[in-house]
Amino acid sequence: MLSDPIVALATPPGRSALAVIRLSGTGAFEVAARVIPRFIASPPRVARLASFRDPSGAPIDRGLYLVFAGPGSETGEDVVEFQCHGGYAVPTRLLAAIQAAGARPAAAGEFTRRAVLNGKLDLLQAEGLGDLIDAEVATQVRSALHQLEGGLSRRIAALRGAMLDLLALLSYEVDFPDEDDGPVPLERMERSRQAVLAEVQRLLATAPMSERVRAGALVVLVGPPNAGKSSLFNALLGRERALVTEIPGTTRDAIEAHADFHGWPIRLIDTAGLGEAQDRIDALGQAMSRRYLEAADLVVVCHPADAVDAAVPPDLPAERILEICTKSDLGPPAGEATGLRISSVTGEGLDRFRRTVAERLFQTGAVLADLEPALTRERHRVALQQAAEALAGAEPHLAPGGDAVLAAHHVQNAVRTLDELVGAVDIEEVLGRVFASFCVGK
Repeated sequence: MLSDPIVALATPPGRSALAVIRLSGTGAFEVAARVIPRFIASPPRVARLASFRDPSGAPIDRGLYLVFAGPGSETGEDVVEFQCHGGYAVPTRLLAAIQAAGARPAAAGEFTRRAVLNGKLDLLQAEGLGDLIDAEVATQVRSALHQLEGGLSRRIAALRGAMLDLLALLSYEVDFPDEDDGPVPLERMERSRQAVLAEVQRLLATAPMSERVRAGALVVLVGPPNAGKSSLFNALLGRERALVTEIPGTTRDAIEAHADFHGWPIRLIDTAGLGEAQDRIDALGQAMSRRYLEAADLVVVCHPADAVDAAVPPDLPAERILEICTKSDLGPPAGEATGLRISSVTGEGLDRFRRTVAERLFQTGAVLADLEPALTRERHRVALQQAAEALAGAEPHLAPGGDAVLAAHHVQNAVRTLDELVGAVDIEEVLGRVFASFCVGK
């Protein structure tokens, strides 16, 4: 495991009052001492005012530094955090000076990766930290915090403990079949297997909702050209994101933006109007719209009040469709459209629309805590599905005439998938995939 000194900017680059640069690794204090005259490492966790200089002794800035001695730091290594003035020039020069003093640029997510490898976090908590940084709405923050604080880790640990209890029964049956107490009844081991499998399946059931909370629910606006989709899109976002004209077919491509519907994350898509394609570009836009329809969590069919009804896209289940009447300020619907009446001009129905969408997609009548701890990523879901399959594979071997050794093999495979899920084994490939999406300062 590499523990050489690494350094990165921990705050976004650009004009700001302060910038934070993080240095971590074996020899971090020696590197810092080449940049900070009269560097002091003890006592730790004390903010000290100092001048920062490059290797030639030229001044860079005057700011604060804090020392965190390993293993009591976030990464488990010696850490120094520099607080300098923001902007581009000062942080860039200070970073260059620290690198010249012996540190190398950190890879994406390398600080958190070292925290995992040093036992400060498990892999699930590290993913929660990444989700917290990326969170845009309140529910995403709450879900990520719960995972960072170990909610999902504890639930996985409880499942693993139950599997190990079953494995202990099987091992006793294999190793001590003739003890005074006699063989372990098959019924007892099968009840234990069923109970653990039921818990795995309950946790798997949380995946669709929790993945939707983490990534945002995909809501696609569809309808004929000039149905008011782009106007509604802009009104829901509160800014002019899509071009709007009275000319039908203005939107030729799908436009995506993130929105907050009463604290729930929405990925809102404005699509090209569906109908007879006017040219090749229009046909390409409509083809893209149909691809979004296939992936959508909810399809909002816009029926303009000043036109006949829009056709509902075929082959979509009713639970994925919400029909609305747009341009309600122009009067009653010309066709037979029913449902929510919305005006992007007056604002009529916008808040009700947001609330309806949130209730349809997130079942907001339920308490959010009921969804936690939960599986928030595909990686989690795949691991639990593999564990469920392994436990199901043990069933025939717990029937009369079965083989306890083979049953134990299947249960051990289930335990192994959970170990990989939390990063309890050496899985460099998994770590690489998880931290590839992190920012370099984390």
